[in-house]
Amino acid sequence: MAEATIGTAPPARVGQGYPWILIGLLWVVAFLNAADRSILIAVMPQLRTEFGLSDTELALLSSVFFWVYAAGAFFLGRAGDSIRRTRVVLYGLIFWSIATGASSLATGFALLLAMRGLVAVGESAYYPTATALIGDWHKPEMRSRALSIHQTAVFAGAGLGSVGAGFIADRLSWHAPFLMFGTFGLFYAFFIWRFLRDAPIVHTKAEAGKGREPIGVVLRIPPAVMLCGIFALGTGASTGVTVWAPTYVHDTLGLDLTNSALWGAATINIAGFLSVPVGGLLADTLAKRTPIGRFYTLAIGLGLAGLLLLPLLLADTALEIGLVLIATSLAKGLFDGCIYAAMQDVVPPDARATAVGMMTMIGFIGAGITPIFVAQAGAAMGMAGGIVSLAALYFVAVAIILSMRGPTRRAAIANAQPA
Repeated sequence: MAEATIGTAPPARVGQGYPWILIGLLWVVAFLNAADRSILIAVMPQLRTEFGLSDTELALLSSVFFWVYAAGAFFLGRAGDSIRRTRVVLYGLIFWSIATGASSLATGFALLLAMRGLVAVGESAYYPTATALIGDWHKPEMRSRALSIHQTAVFAGAGLGSVGAGFIADRLSWHAPFLMFGTFGLFYAFFIWRFLRDAPIVHTKAEAGKGREPIGVVLRIPPAVMLCGIFALGTGASTGVTVWAPTYVHDTLGLDLTNSALWGAATINIAGFLSVPVGGLLADTLAKRTPIGRFYTLAIGLGLAGLLLLPLLLADTALEIGLVLIATSLAKGLFDGCIYAAMQDVVPPDARATAVGMMTMIGFIGAGITPIFVAQAGAAMGMAGGIVSLAALYFVAVAIILSMRGPTRRAAIANAQPA
């Protein structure tokens, strides 16, 4: 095994099962990452009432989070290729947990907006570096499955986090879930700080040598740049649905916060939780047949997600809305199950955290735009029409993936050759 690149430390002696222990440790961190950001979605109706906010202002609370997250992911993703990845993960968890708890002290829209920005800074440290760390420990033939199991935590955290936050807020106030979730995050950080281990990195022929700038490496790989755009389209579409679905259910059907989160958020995340491992398995299976098998999985998932979102225009009961959200989210989960492994197919190990950071930056810029777009479109054509219009983003993404098959194949073959 090659020497560790700068920024990693040779791991302490660990058992052969440690790569999967790592998945378990990081699964909880990813759960908290998603749960903490989902609190806001569940309590939006209470915030609207307490602070007298418009739909556009509510959307801005989510959009500012995503835009700050986008900038943070770029810089902290780069840090994940320069310093110990485990420390980036741990310090990020501590920072965003403190900021989540402090959000409970917000007394107005401006302060709440600032707190959301601080939560975003801390959370942005996690995913680029964590996915690179998982890639360091897991072999290519198992990488999609390892990353997809880790990805299930996002859906579990978002689903249970939103329902839990709604339940707590219904019985106490919107302040309480922020304080409770943030406190738990700090306790978990204390628990895991001695268990996370960095791994040495195996180099490939695609690397030109040590000391090169990872940002430049990524920018010279057309499929990697393409994935940044694809992630923006797919994440933008799904975020627009996720942010507004609970409030749409609340306003359309008159349900309380707990049931609005159940039908408008838990449905999305339960479906994603179930389908993400399927996406990982499908991607690993197709990758054995073709170097771009994971990219075909991306296209299948996004195409189906767009088609299955369209029936929302005809749904007018909680069950019908829930079924549409489940169907489109099952399809989107296929995409989520292999997007990070697809990036690792074309980007060498010494630039993977940077690549995911760049992809997250572009993707979350899009994720910040779509909630505002849905709010504006909803005023003109109804909220259902605004949400369904996001299907167009899925279809554009599929067209781009299929048009880039040649360059993607060449990049994947080059990156698979060992040094």
